[in-house]
Amino acid sequence: MNLTVTTPLAIIAKADHVVYVRAEDDTGAFGILRGHADFLTALAISVLSWRDEGGGEHHIAVRGGMLAVHDGNAITIATREAVADDDLHRLETEVLASFRRRSEDEVTARTDAQRLYLAAIRQIYRFLRPDRPVPVPRLAGPMSQEGLES
Repeated sequence: MNLTVTTPLAIIAKADHVVYVRAEDDTGAFGILRGHADFLTALAISVLSWRDEGGGEHHIAVRGGMLAVHDGNAITIATREAVADDDLHRLETEVLASFRRRSEDEVTARTDAQRLYLAAIRQIYRFLRPDRPVPVPRLAGPMSQEGLES
């Protein structure tokens, strides 16, 4: 099988003669062998592993993404961010923790932005509502309201 892992900025891995691929989506871990049915899934933040014909194990930490199997022979993965390293322990402890932290920070930032947006909409609504009394402008300084009336 052929395996290609890409990010928006680079091709992280391009491997031929892949025997087995292990990945993980929200339902859990799964394996792909040659001849697998066409398949599309959204990956979780996880470690993607594969074995080549020589028996070598390779690993890439992925920050989510999409995995597609085509014709039982081609596996393509598009992810936001990926780190290739054959040290599985380092990927599982350091890199995945970093990916999860950044993902949580993004969720917090989106939530804060949404709150600000909704507060602005509420304020605009309060200002534009039809039953709102229209304030009379008051002049300050040497020309007062009384000076205008004469």
